[in-house]
Amino acid sequence: MIAQLIGELAYRSPEQIILDVNGVGYRLQIPLSTFYALPETGKIQLRVHTHVKEDAINLFGFLTEAEKDLFALLISVSGVGPKLAITTLSHIPADELAMALCQGDIARLTAIPGIGKKSAERLVLELQDKAARFAIEGGIASPKDLQPSVENRHEDALSALINLGYKDALARKALKTLQISPGTPLEEILKAALKILVK
Repeated sequence: MIAQLIGELAYRSPEQIILDVNGVGYRLQIPLSTFYALPETGKIQLRVHTHVKEDAINLFGFLTEAEKDLFALLISVSGVGPKLAITTLSHIPADELAMALCQGDIARLTAIPGIGKKSAERLVLELQDKAARFAIEGGIASPKDLQPSVENRHEDALSALINLGYKDALARKALKTLQISPGTPLEEILKAALKILVK
């Protein structure tokens, strides 16, 4: 698996580049953030994610390790492929994306082309804790910055339950019986609410 390439920039466009590494041209798809930071010509180093499918091997290039790590997180979510992950990173800086995921900022996520409300909620549900670790380890935020309010957790859980097919009033009633503290992960809130709802 290719994890890094260093070579001469032979071609660049907003979607892809060709990197000449000792006479071999590697085509890499890139986010706009990487494109804007590239020089016109010269030697560059890119972090690479190798994506293998049955009929193709695609390379995705990033100038920073943070972008590569977030790309890997995004494509780990069911229904999010490399194309949507690249689009996401093209429309929101890595640190802002990490914070939006941590804080469950559905409005910020749905502003990204290709991400609707349900997709945004799934991203938050699956990546919130991982994005929080990413933000803390990367120095983007402190643990205190990432504590969502009880109200936000309640609203996120309510929205998720409604999307699962439960009636608004029934979902609200189940959530009202729970003791939700600011640090409680959304996943735990949902599990507890579902135990009440399936009785």
